[in-house]
Amino acid sequence: MALVDIKVPELSESVAEATLLTWKKRPGEAVKADEIVIEIETDKVVLEVPAPSAGVLSTILADDGASVTTAQVIAQIDTEATAGASAAAAPVVDGQVKSAPATSTSAAAAGGQAMPAAAKILADAGLPAGQVSGTGKDGRITKGDALAAVAAAAAAPAPAPAAPVALSSGVKVTPPSVVTNALPAVTVSTSAADLANRPEQRVPMSRLRARIAERLVQSQSTNAILTTFNEVNMAPLMDMRKRFQEKFEKEHGVKLGFMSFFVKAAVHALKKFPVLNASVDGNDIVYHGYFDIGIAVGSPRGLVVPIIRNADQLSFADIEKKIAEFGQKAKDGKLGIEELTGGTFSISNGGTFGSMLSTPIINPPQSAILGVHATKDRAVVENGQVVVRPINYLAMSYDHRIIDGREAVLGLVAMKEALEDPARLLFEL
Repeated sequence: MALVDIKVPELSESVAEATLLTWKKRPGEAVKADEIVIEIETDKVVLEVPAPSAGVLSTILADDGASVTTAQVIAQIDTEATAGASAAAAPVVDGQVKSAPATSTSAAAAGGQAMPAAAKILADAGLPAGQVSGTGKDGRITKGDALAAVAAAAAAPAPAPAAPVALSSGVKVTPPSVVTNALPAVTVSTSAADLANRPEQRVPMSRLRARIAERLVQSQSTNAILTTFNEVNMAPLMDMRKRFQEKFEKEHGVKLGFMSFFVKAAVHALKKFPVLNASVDGNDIVYHGYFDIGIAVGSPRGLVVPIIRNADQLSFADIEKKIAEFGQKAKDGKLGIEELTGGTFSISNGGTFGSMLSTPIINPPQSAILGVHATKDRAVVENGQVVVRPINYLAMSYDHRIIDGREAVLGLVAMKEALEDPARLLFEL
């Protein structure tokens, strides 16, 4: 027997530990070299762990949901065994012998590959991924698919109660009913009728969601957050985009969206008012001479903020390509830690979901964030006349400890002017 260890990959300095998601192989099953055998969730990204060599998965040392650290041995591969030869052997998990499961709730079941968040939901609910239809890319099961499957299982009619069994003493005993839905048992009120058709499910937070909660509370408790608003007439920008959209896509292979203009307008304002691009470190203000813009992106695991590095040096096409790349990686759970680290200013686009107005929360240690919303036709007054214009409400939250109202308001006005007259971005006016 020649055993090779499967270890937790190197985590970033800011990540103390991670959580194992769902093993894609069970003891006794063959694995290929570089085949993904487990995914590990940190508070920032999901890491894929490949098999270091081909062979048979011999032992799993840390089960699904276990907390692990850098370089920890979580399983072993027997490079000389053949598949099935050791299947009868019970795997050792956390130092205890466990029976091999009769069925696998692996995310890689026949029904398609489940995204990490979806895999956890299905595993917690006891639903095999093979019974769930995926609507994601390549038939992948998304978080929405998993939640829908759990809800459908919960709504399924309960089986008729088993008939009472008469014992020799004459006492009748009703056998326990077989649980057919995916919801965990909950304590039922004495007034069961009041709780009919009102199921509940308790699901632990993922590491990412717990980290998001921690950072948002930290931001609210440490920053003196204030928000300033302004409205933007998007007509000039929409006309320019419509005029060059086809040629732009043909030339650069990517669509011309609005986000690249918002990034450029933000950089334009940050250059004029550097404190908006600064951060607080103790009693010091750190002014950054570079412009790393975070773009908030929704993913199946939750909100992530990948960073566009040196946005001031990128063209509109470069920015659009980066945004498209980040969006796809977020959907597939492929964003790396280095892509989520740092940033000097952030942009959150709630308009993609139809938001009219919001007060975004600063992403620490940054000191300001721009909130973009849905563009809608609204009645406005121009030269004493009421006219209809496509209006977008911008909101910029800032840390009042280092940013005064003057800089915040003028910074947002600079963004407004750049968006209403895009030529300013070309001439840096």
